[in-house]
Amino acid sequence: MVQGQQVYVAGVGVISAIGHTTGETLRALQQGTSGIGPLTLFSSLYQDVLPVGEVSLSNEALAERLNLRSHAHTHTVSPPRTALLGMAAARQAVDHAGIDLAAWRCGLISATTVGGMDRTERFFPAFLENANAGHLRDVVHHACGDITELMAEDLQIGNFISTINTACSSSVNAIMYGARLLAQGMLDVVVAGGADALTKFTLNGFNSLKILDTAPCRPFDASRNGLNLGEGAGYVVLVGERVRRQLQRPVLATVAGFGNTNDAYHQTASSPEGRGSYAAMTEALTMAGLSVEAIDYINLHGTGTVNNDLSESTAIQRLFGDHVPAVSSTKAFTGHTLGASGGIEAVFSVLALTEQCIFPNLRFEQTMPETGITPQRTFAPAAVRHVMSNSFGFGGNCSSIIFSTSPDRV
Repeated sequence: MVQGQQVYVAGVGVISAIGHTTGETLRALQQGTSGIGPLTLFSSLYQDVLPVGEVSLSNEALAERLNLRSHAHTHTVSPPRTALLGMAAARQAVDHAGIDLAAWRCGLISATTVGGMDRTERFFPAFLENANAGHLRDVVHHACGDITELMAEDLQIGNFISTINTACSSSVNAIMYGARLLAQGMLDVVVAGGADALTKFTLNGFNSLKILDTAPCRPFDASRNGLNLGEGAGYVVLVGERVRRQLQRPVLATVAGFGNTNDAYHQTASSPEGRGSYAAMTEALTMAGLSVEAIDYINLHGTGTVNNDLSESTAIQRLFGDHVPAVSSTKAFTGHTLGASGGIEAVFSVLALTEQCIFPNLRFEQTMPETGITPQRTFAPAAVRHVMSNSFGFGGNCSSIIFSTSPDRV
């Protein structure tokens, strides 16, 4: 249990390559429908080479769905795509929770690694040819923190606003930070998670590392050959006991425990023995007061790269021994959404609890011989009480979080 008061998940919201809403997303997970496909959002040398997980809505369509034209915003242009995705998921989460944010001390802790880079990329080609071309207002929201500010304005949250960027562990760290603030009584409600959009910079950057697969990814498979980039957003609404007692609906889950470590091994690779991931999972179990036997499902970080999957698999084998629970990587559905992945997969973890199910690891065929861990192949109903979700980022930043069954649903 988080030190201090218990922290609950009151609402969830998600948008990704497999759905624009939580309901659509759940159906895709149940039906095994992947969102990995061709790149269409922008022109690229790799357009027909590298598959991605795109949200099937243009910026204009996202703004229309959000009714931004009639919504009071201080900016004069449409927000960056990352902000639009974040607004879409965060509004869902708040609506799902049914909480009047204005009635409580409310905070927004949002993660992103891309920020407003999509707008900057569109601005600079013409500007480099002619310094008088373009408008600086198009790049004013480049910074990661500006995305959070735009979202806070949209949600009308002003008590506390913070941005997290720790690479692929960013969203889990945002949720952890929010849980700590609630547990210490500093806030009443926290909207936490993350959002990231696809951009040329990230596509080219990851391709330069030679870790992108030219086929749909197959995490934890012996023949895995890299990841597919994706985009999207996932947010949870966290509350403490005082707010929970006044809600008109049951809370969805509890935040049982979490851990954040750094293996300090390499800028873009995990230690072969999974030092950081082992330590993060151990810390999460200790905080939750749970044994390895209590975990019913692990939502793997599972990017599909040779290094990551072997490192994570080795750490799981070391920690769980003969008690490895059901495991799967949902990145085979969504692609790797970078800073948003921990938020999206936190929503998936809560859905595993509320729907009592385990999600499949698409395209898995052959077990890694080094560890012998075989992920879940098909969607399956199951008794799920405790779910661990792993998010391990560049720079060795490793985070694990455990969500447990809601006391309102026992």
